[in-house]
Amino acid sequence: MIIETLSVFPEMFDTVMSTSILGRAKASGLFQFHAYNLRDWTHDRHRTVDDEPYGGGQGMLMKVEPLATAIEDIASTGPRPHVIFFTPCGTPFNQQVAERLSYEERILMVCGRYEGMDERAYEYADERLSIGDYVLTGGELPAMVVADSVVRLLPGALGDEMSNVDESFATQAGGGLLEYEQYTRPATFNGNSVPDVLLSGDHAKVDAWRRKNAIERTCRWRPDLIDTADLSPEETRFARELIERYHVIPSE
Repeated sequence: MIIETLSVFPEMFDTVMSTSILGRAKASGLFQFHAYNLRDWTHDRHRTVDDEPYGGGQGMLMKVEPLATAIEDIASTGPRPHVIFFTPCGTPFNQQVAERLSYEERILMVCGRYEGMDERAYEYADERLSIGDYVLTGGELPAMVVADSVVRLLPGALGDEMSNVDESFATQAGGGLLEYEQYTRPATFNGNSVPDVLLSGDHAKVDAWRRKNAIERTCRWRPDLIDTADLSPEETRFARELIERYHVIPSE
């Protein structure tokens, strides 16, 4: 896989892309990364990438010309990239989107700044994404989030290939639930003990407990996920009872 970013601050990616799982995966050749500087596609001595919006208003907008030229130049070499723009009107980014993107051969993430972009720049997007309903200074942080989520799904990135399956929101064995509680030594801390079943050595009982616990945690903390989770009829009934217990609906 090839992951690329187009930004006015390409240096922001240096540490993230060379540390921890991302760094090891890149060093192992599981993916290639390049951060492009948008200012390299400007033609004035100030390397200008923004201008005042027509009609007035606060702030500055990113100009369409350098964005269009940069994307076209980058895409002209190698396999055509899947071009992603970050915007509040984009598709919400989640684990399912990450799984889909992990099959792309090449991804180019365009990172906005200032008050946004000239609307005509979005014609070059294959996909618009949003990582949440809040305001950030630029698109670099969303690009890092997407890169981290996607790279950890590449075969060999985590070492233990079952790690991705059991994680929260995973659409495989996890069934779209939050991950179950986990514990390590000591077995007792400040009077709070690890559940006995996890110390039993009975793998069938452990698996059953983890499944039930994942449903319980999801019902308590993210009940909105239950409607799309992969549950049996019995588990669905159990989940509904828990949701009523944790989230009492006031009577009219």
